This record gives sequence, structure tokens and C-alpha cells, in this order.
Amino acid sequence: MNLFQRYIQRETRRAFLGRAAAGIGSVALASLLNPRLLAGEAADAGHWKGAVNPPHFKPTIKRIIYLYMAGGPSHLETLDYKPKLAEMDGKPMPESFTKGQPIAQLQGAKLTCFAPQHPFKKWGKSGQEISTIFPQLGQMADDLCIIRSMHTEAINHDPAHTFMNTGTTISGRPSMGSWVWYGLGSDCDNLPGFVVLTSTGHSGQSQPIAARQWHSGFLPSNFQGVEFRSKGDPVLYVTNPGGVDAGKQRDVVDATRALNRLENDSVDDPEIATRIEQYEMAFKMQVSVPDLMNLSKETKETFDLYGTQGGDGSFAANCLLARRLAERGVRFIQLYHRDWDHHGGIKNDIQVVAKEVDQGAAALIKDLKRRDMLKDTLLIWGGEFGRTPMAQGNGRDHHIKGFSMWLAGGGVKGGTTYGATDDFGYNAVDNPVHVHDLHATILRLLGINHEKLTYLREGRQFRLTDVAGEVVKGILA
Repeated sequence: MNLFQRYIQRETRRAFLGRAAAGIGSVALASLLNPRLLAGEAADAGHWKGAVNPPHFKPTIKRIIYLYMAGGPSHLETLDYKPKLAEMDGKPMPESFTKGQPIAQLQGAKLTCFAPQHPFKKWGKSGQEISTIFPQLGQMADDLCIIRSMHTEAINHDPAHTFMNTGTTISGRPSMGSWVWYGLGSDCDNLPGFVVLTSTGHSGQSQPIAARQWHSGFLPSNFQGVEFRSKGDPVLYVTNPGGVDAGKQRDVVDATRALNRLENDSVDDPEIATRIEQYEMAFKMQVSVPDLMNLSKETKETFDLYGTQGGDGSFAANCLLARRLAERGVRFIQLYHRDWDHHGGIKNDIQVVAKEVDQGAAALIKDLKRRDMLKDTLLIWGGEFGRTPMAQGNGRDHHIKGFSMWLAGGGVKGGTTYGATDDFGYNAVDNPVHVHDLHATILRLLGINHEKLTYLREGRQFRLTDVAGEVVKGILA
């Protein structure tokens, strides 16, 4: 008896009952509960067209590149200058701001004002105030939409990362990139629709980044982000071992797919269909990834622009790789740079980390513009929260009541500043923007109504923005 015959004979009780119940009535019920389940079954493996098809609105962007500054960049040294705070340096922080408010490590300590540690300058025709620690990004001020009124809900790193990435502090929910890939599919057939790149700087405290920040949660696992390494082979085992050519590898993939399909026919497990698709994607990546990493056609001008030859693990190299991923149709690209947690020594350390990201981020904007790609790409720059206007020695503590981010590209107003914090940079007081609002706006630019991108789980329709979120219309072009 051969292998296929043994599979055919494996008629489990659960499989029999499942097929017996799969009549017209159950199909109709399934389509009423979640029409996307049937759509997913009908979709050709590797060609997921998205749960939102067609989009709810006309999209203004095709893709997102999220420059995630892990550790909590201080808005007071980067994007939100506060002369009043400078005047109050060393004096007690007014209790009216801090009494009864959540504070991370400064709870119970004497709270004194801490002046901005670097000067700001007005840049470009728009005259946007940006810190002088960003000389390259400052030149791009007319392309930046700076939000100075962000606020969030989690005051410690891990839950704050989880909230910024998934819209909840509860671990195990889908990440933003997974929601986007699930909602819209990918424009790329031979690379994942959601790719993550990480880099680490040389100052401050490099807080760990957990892979659950780009996990698919309860969405099918083929929508989770795929981490590419910054040095060497970006994906482990992407090259064939000695003596194995593409034809032999194709035979292995085909045989594995056939066995998985037989198993799926027997036990009806949706994760088996996901496994089939992932094997297929892995095979395609054996061709696409080496081409992605082949920088021989990049010009000296491009290398000089980014300040890297690529493949060195730096943030700048990842920015160059992000542009190449965007060109190939990857829907969501997220770059983590871990070095922004400055509880002490902030004056020197933030200058170091700013230099590590300044040229790469500015080069990415310039490169996308000259390739006519910025108009349909959204760039996001920011961390999980900001830093306190109160001193923690010669550094700053975590802060959630007001901080800054910038956006650039398709669908947003360049050269503008939206919202404001108070004179001390403590509370978002003018046009506050919650993380849910940011997520709703990002989805809107992609053509998605954030209230309608949902997934049925345990009797509830879940979404990225939970039960909140308003589109920030004031930043839309």
C-alpha cells in the first residue's frame, strides 16, 4: 500500500462528521457569519487579493514604510521646541501638570524642569521647527507633516510597543502590517506582503523588540511579518544546499504540497492551507531574495545619498533595502531602530542616535521622490511614546500624554505641523491625536474604512482600532 492510499484510508470521525455537516445550509450560514471565509477558500494560494476588495475609498497610497524609533524618542529634543521649558530649567515642575498623573520611574521623586538639550531651527519654505540634530531631515521639512499632539495609553516599553503596533496592550492581537496585508493583499507575488528590518544603534539602552510586534495574531499565520536580517542572507536557508538545484527543490515543494493537501482533506485544518502557501512563498523567495540583495545595479550616487554600500546592518542600509522592497510591491515595510531610551545622558546620546537615522531617512524621501514613488508611499517616523519635560538625572523618563511623530508622502500635507502640546510639552492640548486615530488615518489613506476591516473571533468582530479611532482629516492633502 503506497503513501497516498494510506492517506485516503485515514477517515477520522471528526473529518466524517465535518463533511457530513457541510451541506448547503452550513455553507450559507458560514457566508453570513463571515463572507471572507469563503473568499479565502476560493483564493488561489499565493494570490490573496485582500478582504477589502474593492477598497472602501479611492486609495491615495499603495504602501507604507514605517520607520519605528524603538525606545521612545524625546519630542523635546527632536520635533517640539519649548522655550518656556528652557526658561524653567532646574525649577520645580508645576504640580498642576503632574499631580495624580501616571509617571514611570520618577514616581515619588522630586520633579524639576529640564530644558531642551539641543537648539531648534526653522527649516525650508514652511519654516517648520526641527532640532538641529537632524540636519538632513531638516532639509526635507517641506515634505514632512509633523504631528505634535500624539498621545497613547501604555507607559512602559513592551505594552507601549504592543499598543502602537496592534491597537491594544493585550498580546496576541494582529499587528498593523498584518491587518494591512490581510485587508489589501500584496502587489508582490514572490516576496511577503509585510517585511520587517531591525538595526541597533550605539548609545542609550537598546530595549528588546519581540517578534509578536509583527505577528498576525488571530489572523491566518501567513499574514505575519517576515523579519529580514540586515547582514548576510536576509532569510535563513534561502540558498539551496550543495547538490540541490531549483528543479529538485520544486519537486520537494510540490510533493510536500500534495501531502499537506491530503492531510487537509482529512482533518480540515485551515493552518494546513497556510502551511502550503508558506512553502510556496519560501520557494519563490529563493529566487526573489538574491535579486533583492543584488546591489550591483545601484549607482554610486545612490550609495552616497544613503551613506552606505548596503548590507552592513545599519539603519541607512535598511532604508535602501526598504526602497527596493517598495519597488517590488511589498505592501508594508517596517524598520526598527533600537536606541532611543535615554533615561540619562540624553544630550550626547540622542545626538548619536539622531545621526544614525538622519541621513538614511532623508535619503529615503529623496530617493522615492526622484523615482516618482513618494506620491503613493506613506512614510511614518516615530516611537512608542515620548519623554518627560522633568529631569531624570541628565535624562528623561517615559511620557504618554504628548509626543511627536512625522509623516511624509502620498495623501498628507507636507510642510505642515498639526496639533500642539502645552508650554512644557506635557499634555497634548491642540487637536490631540490618539494612536487609534493614527491607525484609522493610515487605513483611510490605503482606501480602507477602519470600522469595516474586521475579523470574526470568538463571537466578536475585532478590528485594528478596537472600538475607537477618528480619521485625522486635518493632515490629509
